[in-house]
Amino acid sequence: MAKWTAFPHAGDYALNAASLKKSWTRLHQGDCEPLPKEADVLEAWVLFHNGEFQKAAEAGVKTGGHGLTVANKAASIYANYLETKEKTKLELLMEVAARAEAQQAADPKNPNAWYWQAYALGRYSQGISVAKALAQGLGSKVKHALEQAIKLQPRHADAHIALASFHAEVIDKVGSLIGGMTYGAKKDTGLALYKDALKLNPGSAIAMIEYANGLVMLEGDKKMAEATKLYEQAAAGKPLDACERLDVEMAKAELED
Repeated sequence: MAKWTAFPHAGDYALNAASLKKSWTRLHQGDCEPLPKEADVLEAWVLFHNGEFQKAAEAGVKTGGHGLTVANKAASIYANYLETKEKTKLELLMEVAARAEAQQAADPKNPNAWYWQAYALGRYSQGISVAKALAQGLGSKVKHALEQAIKLQPRHADAHIALASFHAEVIDKVGSLIGGMTYGAKKDTGLALYKDALKLNPGSAIAMIEYANGLVMLEGDKKMAEATKLYEQAAAGKPLDACERLDVEMAKAELED
């Protein structure tokens, strides 16, 4: 495996198994991933939360089973935030989607097996263009996987955000009429899902960022002030780990542009 770009704030987070256990509920409020029983899976999560994304992905793949979730999260977050080569980014996302699909077959009641497939395909779709992805039938796959994740875990805030963004992006690209008739995308459903996500995980910087983006896609420039306020709230967040730090830094960068 080629060497991944390092997390830019390496050393800022130094969680260990004991401290991660104490912060687990707060750190996993978005994805509802249960605290792992296996020591090697927990160690892979320690690597992830400290920003050692490549090591976390490799350790997760090696342990298999529940370890695949940390591998998929590490690779997805890395691809989305830190990978600079578009081709490599898209390849990583498709690897995650394939791994998550295999995980669904082995463990169909695991909400994150469905969520990470949807996340990877959603980010891949943004990379190749949403219109092209819809033409390839990826939209219905993403929607189905996210609905499964929420059905299995109704408190999965991140799946609510991603499904809300599906509705927003489809409507933004093809309009309400075709979006609704062809893909089942609805403005009211999207807005409600964003609000539900923030109720489930009120401090989530990524929920605020995605809600801000969705508001502008669904409501237009009249919501720009509200969207900016959401970005400001996200940028003011106090990240507890490397993943949250990437979200907060993204919000700050967006405000500076």
